[in-house]
Amino acid sequence: MIIDIFLPLSLVFIMFTLGLGLTLDDFTNLIYTPKAFFIGMMNQIFLLPIVAFFIIHLIGLTKEMAVGMMILASCPGGVTSNIITKMAKGDTALSISYTAVVSIITIVTLPLITGFSMKYFMEANAPPLNLLSLGITMFLITAIPVGIGMVVRSKFRIFADSFEADATKISTVLFVIIIIGALVSEWNTFIINLSILGPAMTLLMFIMIIIGYNSSKFFRMKNKQAVTVAIESGIQNGTVGITIGNIILNPDSGLSILSVPSGVYSILMYFVCLPFVFWYIKNIDK
Repeated sequence: MIIDIFLPLSLVFIMFTLGLGLTLDDFTNLIYTPKAFFIGMMNQIFLLPIVAFFIIHLIGLTKEMAVGMMILASCPGGVTSNIITKMAKGDTALSISYTAVVSIITIVTLPLITGFSMKYFMEANAPPLNLLSLGITMFLITAIPVGIGMVVRSKFRIFADSFEADATKISTVLFVIIIIGALVSEWNTFIINLSILGPAMTLLMFIMIIIGYNSSKFFRMKNKQAVTVAIESGIQNGTVGITIGNIILNPDSGLSILSVPSGVYSILMYFVCLPFVFWYIKNIDK
């Protein structure tokens, strides 16, 4: 019961924190960079799930683990990708714009991809899934909090500026608690599947970062934009994946097995992906 309440409320606060840093300009800025918008959307909305699908078959993930990985591949980038973009000296404004738009688009795409994945990988064992209900849930726990955060910034800018840093710290703590909870509650499943999930998640990140950067360069985008697209293509919001996995397949206690891939990913992202991101970006133009 505590998990059922804590997990969605934590995501709501994290998304509210994201909204505190957004303005309407972040949604409209992509209109002035149509090439960057098109490449970024193609990579994140279409290519990412397709690449994940093929990796699942290559590595041999089955049933719930395969569905969990597809859920992760359908998630938006989130605050993490914005921070990493800033650290990598990419186009932070573009990264924030991507996050804003993709967070809205995934309200539709995540339920559709999840529904297909459950039928394809779990077949007769797939639990019933109401796509409309899942879409509404996504809207309530992602879009609404982001919108409230934007309204707060618009109406109470001084408060938003002063509270944003603290809100980010609180969001980070909540994120860590969620990850620990996801792994502790499914520790045996985590250990058993780590040898398969680890390579699958790492491969997904590496491939998408490389695709993101090189697809941008192919269309002659500036280096800062290419770096941003690479990061947005390869970094997903694991908290959304964990929360949605638990909503779809809610166990009697702890977190859902569908949440384990997102939990594993969220750890690997920092210990495997980040060093690669900075090494890759540092060396690509040499």
